[in-house]
Amino acid sequence: MELFAGVGGFRLGLERASSKFEIVWSNQWEPGSKSQYAFDCYQQHYGISEFHVNEDVGIARENVRDHDLLVGGFPCQDYSVARTQAKGIEGKKGVLWWHIDYIIDKKRPKYILLENVDRLTRSPAGQRGRDFGIILRCLAEKGYDVEWRVINAAEYGFSQRRRRVFIFAYHKGTDYYKRIRGADRKRLLSTDGFFAKEFPMKRPDPKRSASFFIGKTRYPSLADISNDFAEHLYNGGIMRSYHVYTRECLPEYNGAIGTLSEILEETVDKEYYVADTSKWKELKGSKKLERVSKDGIKYSYSEGSMAFPDHLDRPARTMLTSEGTVNRSSHIIKDDTGGYRILTPIECERINGFDDDWTKAMPERFRYFVMGNALVVPLVEKMGRRLIEIDSIVKGPS
Repeated sequence: MELFAGVGGFRLGLERASSKFEIVWSNQWEPGSKSQYAFDCYQQHYGISEFHVNEDVGIARENVRDHDLLVGGFPCQDYSVARTQAKGIEGKKGVLWWHIDYIIDKKRPKYILLENVDRLTRSPAGQRGRDFGIILRCLAEKGYDVEWRVINAAEYGFSQRRRRVFIFAYHKGTDYYKRIRGADRKRLLSTDGFFAKEFPMKRPDPKRSASFFIGKTRYPSLADISNDFAEHLYNGGIMRSYHVYTRECLPEYNGAIGTLSEILEETVDKEYYVADTSKWKELKGSKKLERVSKDGIKYSYSEGSMAFPDHLDRPARTMLTSEGTVNRSSHIIKDDTGGYRILTPIECERINGFDDDWTKAMPERFRYFVMGNALVVPLVEKMGRRLIEIDSIVKGPS
């Protein structure tokens, strides 16, 4: 089952990995928008079906089908909770997570694979790690153990420096849980676990690790985690029966490195070329500005310079939803013609590992937008192969 499906990146990666994966239900909804371009793109590739749902997840969640694997890339929000005298825990601001939590509680899938921006492990700024701690506690209460890793696609040979946290949860009734129940958790994180097989790591620095308990004797309720969470989370970890071990995970990869030059189209329309690059140079240059806060306090804001043009012999920088516009974060390259230009929509699709013209049917601005939101498909493909290794995924109901 695929939540927050976008243009189908999770599905594409899983189906590339194995024909054993069958998506039995999916949901994609762009709030506040009359045009549902991402959903239309999804159905263009996967067909019109009553089980491809274009509806607010808060409504659609009541009709979710039984499933073995739940996947989705959900937005990073504020997951704080608060107590009220009458109703217990309320004030849940990270709305989309709580819909996922509701579906997990209702359906108890065997496996869960989620993706989010890497700052989730450090949010919010004033209480780092709290939001992730709430997610871990929610999963533990429903009988799941968890492994997580922040993965930079470029550090494993792909063409984009895109850092995302992947969360893999498995229920206590699964074959995988039973097989690793007695395994050393440090070894699982380092060499034997879900992520370690496909995304190997260097030997750990024991000083860059931490352990803590997230159960009720430490945090009696979710509200207590929201108010008092003070643990340090590194970019990888494992939670087993509320016990968390987390450490710094440094990639170990010796293969070829994907570069911008490898994804460039041979012929590009003139509309993508930039005649006057002065604005681009200004945007990408260093700057130091004097600003005033809401409280009237003066402070200096500074930015370092960025490469102009972008290096073709390196992976792309992280694509954002503003890609393709005159923006500091957008790529601008000098190609074989000697001209300066922005990336084309097809090149953006290639950076994320989609097929050429995957998003062709939607307006061009939205092609850039959805690729800025998308995940790197080959990462999911690798995880899909690993899922098949650890447990034959049973197809859902017909």
